Amino acid sequence: MKKTIYSFLALFTLASFFFACGEGQQGSNGALTSNAAERVYVAPGEHDEFYAFISGGFSGQLSVYGLPSGRLFKVIPVFSQDAEKAWGYNEETKPMLNTSHGFVPWDDSHHPDISQTNGELDGRYVFINGNNTPRIAKIDLSVFETTEIIEIPNSAGNHSSAFVTENTEYVVAGTRFSVPVPQRDMPINEYKGNFKGALTFISVDPEDGGMNIKFQLIMPGFDYDLSHPGRGASHGWFFFTTYNSEEANSLLEVNASQNDKDFIAAVNWKKIEEFVNNGGGTKMPANYAHNVYDDNTHMATSTMEKEVLVVNPAEVPGAVYLLPTPKSPHGCDVDPSGEYIIGAGKLSADITVHSFTKMLDAIENQKFDGDAYGIPILSFEDVRAGTVSQPGLGPLHTEFDGQGNAYTTFFISSEVVKWKLGTWEVVDRQPCFYSVGHLMIPGGNSRKPFGKYVVAMNKITKDRYLPTGPEVTQSAQLYDISGEKMELLLDFPTVGEPHYAAGIAADIVKERSRKIFELQNNKHPFAVTSDADARVERKGNEVHIYMTMIRSHFNPDNIEGVKVGDKVFFHVTNLEQDYDVPHGISVIGANTSELLIMPGQTESFVWEPKQPGVWPFYCTDFCSALHQEMQGYIRVSPAASGTELKWSLGE
Repeated sequence: MKKTIYSFLALFTLASFFFACGEGQQGSNGALTSNAAERVYVAPGEHDEFYAFISGGFSGQLSVYGLPSGRLFKVIPVFSQDAEKAWGYNEETKPMLNTSHGFVPWDDSHHPDISQTNGELDGRYVFINGNNTPRIAKIDLSVFETTEIIEIPNSAGNHSSAFVTENTEYVVAGTRFSVPVPQRDMPINEYKGNFKGALTFISVDPEDGGMNIKFQLIMPGFDYDLSHPGRGASHGWFFFTTYNSEEANSLLEVNASQNDKDFIAAVNWKKIEEFVNNGGGTKMPANYAHNVYDDNTHMATSTMEKEVLVVNPAEVPGAVYLLPTPKSPHGCDVDPSGEYIIGAGKLSADITVHSFTKMLDAIENQKFDGDAYGIPILSFEDVRAGTVSQPGLGPLHTEFDGQGNAYTTFFISSEVVKWKLGTWEVVDRQPCFYSVGHLMIPGGNSRKPFGKYVVAMNKITKDRYLPTGPEVTQSAQLYDISGEKMELLLDFPTVGEPHYAAGIAADIVKERSRKIFELQNNKHPFAVTSDADARVERKGNEVHIYMTMIRSHFNPDNIEGVKVGDKVFFHVTNLEQDYDVPHGISVIGANTSELLIMPGQTESFVWEPKQPGVWPFYCTDFCSALHQEMQGYIRVSPAASGTELKWSLGE
């Protein structure tokens, strides 16, 4: 059997090489000689039709692009420090990167998902998972900033995340790697039966989006890969692909590829929610960080939570079922109607489509093929809606255009394939360059896809861009899907390694975009909202500078009496009340590098001078014709100096 697996993998590798070397590439006489450039051109002063939120993978960030132009608008730091915005460096945002493991300023960001109301994208929030140190973050789209991060206990490799239910009742966080629950010292070769997977349901406050872990479902020790919510008739259910149903613990490339079928886990979260609301579940000791940024105080707080509610599936009969799915499935996608659940087996020659209606019938009539740790396994043929036969090599992910069509990526054969829901007929295919992973149709994970474009996110770039050494930026490719046939319009590079993306019509978001922080609402404890209140205070060996900035000066701008060994806190408020006028500040030797402060906002950094001298500080963001004049000096005297603390308000 192992020889068979190795031969199959060798075939995949050969196919990958064939396609990556450019076979099928559109040349000078291909589709791009048409009017493609006109169709992605956005004239000066005009806006793109869509926002695309593309994950940064190993960069820990989330990038915002316009479609159809492919222009990069913003990089939002999430699980990463960002010198440009001082995110994770300034005193206000450092707590956002706190975890039970300490300060962790990096993670592997994978799957953004946009909040929904009645199954349609509402443009309030984007949620995204941290894969390595399990976390879920919320980005507020009124400010395009990360405002909340919650760590996920009892989890590892937080991969089948972060996807939302139809009314954003919950965001899910499903573990990829099963681990001992609770964590403990035990032999790895005792994995089978002892390691568990946690599927975490995080409630979202309908008013302010605040997150809290409602419950964790403790599942068998499989690997839980991707997930998507039910919608329409299947609202109240969530679906998760699994692999490694063998429960192997080494050389998974072979040992987790033995079974002909793994599973999609169908979870009735409504039933579990009712069970929990009636007092069910068990409180388990836990230790995890819950970090929240407040737009009024402009500060983050980190709270260490000490317990979590866990639920054993056996406690809630009828809440969890397993749908057999060939083979090592990755993508788990639900069509806009909520009827079809698509499982893409990476090692399968076909795409399996399950029917929600048939699933309910199989449950009612107990059409089971045994169980796994007490969880019923439904009969494959009794839940299967149909099969897309031999559509390509290495199927991964599927999205929908709302017109009855599905679009699936094929990693090995490097293509996007369009097929019909219901008839399972392949109707079109277009090559990608190269080794495509995820794809995104704006609104494709909702009841109402916009269905105009598909973005393919490719893992290998090779000859698509100018060479930049051994590593070339990842390639995203934009296809027009408004017609019967897909048409490649544009290549554009991406930040990091994108794993997934979410897209939404710009009109839904842009009217909610905040332009300034109003000074009268600034509740930062060290805010200075007028020049008259600017000052410098000493508290032992701490010096606190309460500073304002406005075009084109600082107050105070000359400071004396600081000594070597002091800890100097700059608390800086941007007094501007005009859109798009941030200011920056930096001083020699500050570990923060700089702050970038939005209109009406306050930020702080710490400077610890190591030697006497007179050191300049200045504005780092070009703000006016007199930007160069926006500077000041801070005098540092020896530790034993009697230099008096004084400052100039520049009046």
